[in-house]
Amino acid sequence: MYSTQPSQDGSYRFIPAVFQYSGGVAAQPGFRIERAQLASPVALDQGLAIIEAHLKRVGRPLTAFCACELRSPEPFSEGGFDAFNRLYASRLDQWGVLQGKVNPVARTNICPELGKPDTVSLHAFSYTVPDASVRASFVVAGSGEAPEGGASYAQGTIRPGDASAAGVRAKAEWVMGEMEHRLAGLGFSWADATVANIYTVRDIHPLLADVLLPITSLGRGLTWHFSRPPVAVLDYEMDVRGLPREFVIEAQP
Repeated sequence: MYSTQPSQDGSYRFIPAVFQYSGGVAAQPGFRIERAQLASPVALDQGLAIIEAHLKRVGRPLTAFCACELRSPEPFSEGGFDAFNRLYASRLDQWGVLQGKVNPVARTNICPELGKPDTVSLHAFSYTVPDASVRASFVVAGSGEAPEGGASYAQGTIRPGDASAAGVRAKAEWVMGEMEHRLAGLGFSWADATVANIYTVRDIHPLLADVLLPITSLGRGLTWHFSRPPVAVLDYEMDVRGLPREFVIEAQP
């Protein structure tokens, strides 16, 4: 099981993972996580300015920022993904969010197959607010079909390049297992989830009655995004959240 550690301001705990993001976040007692989705995605620099302005308006420090969802034009090469991640992490470091080289912020970054943005863009973000009444409040970061932190995605990817029904099933089974490990590490289960997202251009219908049964059997929201993971070698990604409050804001600081 994954372990967690507290964030800089103590309002949430997170699963340490790789330098670009954590494996997931959960609110600490006395706080809840809420999610703001932009009416339409905006370029990342503008998006970060929107996050800053919003947190200031609601009276929360930058260290309350705990998760974000990005949209990219095309899957990156591994080198390109590393370069982007270093730039992204440097901005969080400027905000005082990082703990040395440890990044507490969860993230999902996917590439829509249709309606692609012109550049890496912010789609939504999550942050903590004081609230002593809520128990289930978490965001599990997106994961594709490869372990995080390996020498390369290419070396660890499940069934690389295999778009057959059996290949997609193997990828989905691995990703579901990773989601369950992260949920358990945060102290939750599928029963606590309010939304589960799947990001792939492959057909997920054959998976609904067995691989995805832990979600579908509960009647929870399951959203299929016709999108690709952010690294070219990957084919199937998921994230999960359990949040009591989500809303849409206009895309302006």
